[in-house]
Amino acid sequence: MRAFVLIWIITIIITIISCRSDKGYTPKPTGYFRLELPDKQYKKYEPECPFVFEIPEYSVIIKNENEECWLDLYMPTLKAIIYLTYKPLNNNLNKHLEDSREFVYKHTVIADAIQEIRFENDSLNVYGILYDLKGNTASSVQFLLTDSINHFLRGSLYFNVRPNKDSLAPVIGFIREDIVHLIESLEWK
Repeated sequence: MRAFVLIWIITIIITIISCRSDKGYTPKPTGYFRLELPDKQYKKYEPECPFVFEIPEYSVIIKNENEECWLDLYMPTLKAIIYLTYKPLNNNLNKHLEDSREFVYKHTVIADAIQEIRFENDSLNVYGILYDLKGNTASSVQFLLTDSINHFLRGSLYFNVRPNKDSLAPVIGFIREDIVHLIESLEWK
């Protein structure tokens, strides 16, 4: 009988210990929706401005009511906007270059890094800089284009969502390709 009581007590102790969980409930980490990115197809856009370029088929141009050649390249499925600002040059190229540089480097407080990539197309007289801003910045890609004499075009990419570099990285890379295509297809009239 003593052996039976001892086995019974050991069984109860083992049952109590094995059913106890020190971990408790662990919630699943936040996940993100999988994005279906559209196919890359471009169409020529010829505004009543002194430039022409190609835009993605999945984008829409919204004209600014107050400024003649300020355009918003809106991508509704990606919740992204590329703001395009055109300024005619009047011996003030350095001012526009410095203003653009200031806009970019205001992000240094939040940006992990800022990379500058230069573009030159001598045959079309298009010169520019593409800025890649790394980190949780409001604008991840900015650029400027000029012919150094008459024209100056500035662009910046923004999203209609809270910046999160991890979840936005695939979309930023996807739209960055469109921005590079815009830069390479730009021609002054």
